[in-house]
Amino acid sequence: MPAKTLLIPTADGRADAFAAFPDSDERHPGVLLYPDAFGVRPVVEEMARELAGHGYYVLVPNIFYRHGAAPVIELPEHISAETRPAVFAQVMPLIKAHTSERALRDAEAYLGFLTGRPEVSAGPVAAVGYCMGGALAMRTAAAYPGQVAAVAAFHPSPLVTDEPDSPHQGFPEVSAQVHLGLAEGDMTPESLSELNRALDAAVVSHTCEVYPDTTHGFTMSDTDAFSPSGLRRHWDRLLPLLDRALTGR
Repeated sequence: MPAKTLLIPTADGRADAFAAFPDSDERHPGVLLYPDAFGVRPVVEEMARELAGHGYYVLVPNIFYRHGAAPVIELPEHISAETRPAVFAQVMPLIKAHTSERALRDAEAYLGFLTGRPEVSAGPVAAVGYCMGGALAMRTAAAYPGQVAAVAAFHPSPLVTDEPDSPHQGFPEVSAQVHLGLAEGDMTPESLSELNRALDAAVVSHTCEVYPDTTHGFTMSDTDAFSPSGLRRHWDRLLPLLDRALTGR
C-alpha cells in the first residue's frame, strides 16, 4: 500500500502528516484520521494502511506539530500500565495546549489539503478519530458540515463536559452520519444520556454503542488496553459507515 509523509500548510506553520492510499491511478474518497493522544506512530500508520486497502485516501496529521515533527515524544514500543503514567506526563502539556480554537484552525487546513490532493475524488470526506482524536473529529464535522459526510469516534475523550465549547454543543451543526464506539467506563450513565439526547436533538443519522469488555484505548494494539474483539467491532462499524456516506454502496 503506497504511503508518504507530507507537510500541510496551516495558519500556525506546517503540520507533518502520514498519508496512505490505494495503489491505483484512480481517485478515491478522502478520510481525515485523527490519532489518539500518543500521536502518529506505527500502529496508527498500519490502521491507515488497512483503511486505504478498502479504497480510501487516508490523511493522518501530527496534531502536535507546533511542538515538533512526529514522534513529538519518545514512546516505548508497548505502552503498558507501568509506562503509561510517564508517557502521559509528557503528553498532557501538549493536550492542554491544543485548544479548540487551534483545533478548528487546523481542521480547516487539513480538510483543504485533503480535498486538494490529486488522488482524492471530488465530494465530501470522512473524519475519524481515536481518544482525543474522536473529539477532534466531532468538532471538525460540526464546523465543516458541508465537507464532512461521515464521522466516527472510538473511545473518544469526553464529548460532554461543562465547558461552553463542549463537543456536544456543536452537534446541531453536524450533518454527517455518525458512529460513536465507546469503551466501558468512557462515560458516566448521566453523560451518556446527555450525549444521546444531543444526538437525537441534532436529528442526524447516528449510532452510539458501548463496546462490551473494552477499556479506553481498545483499538490500539501497542497498549495494554487493546482488545482484538473491540478492534474487529470497530472495523465492522467503520467500513459500512464510510461505504454508505462516501461511496453510496
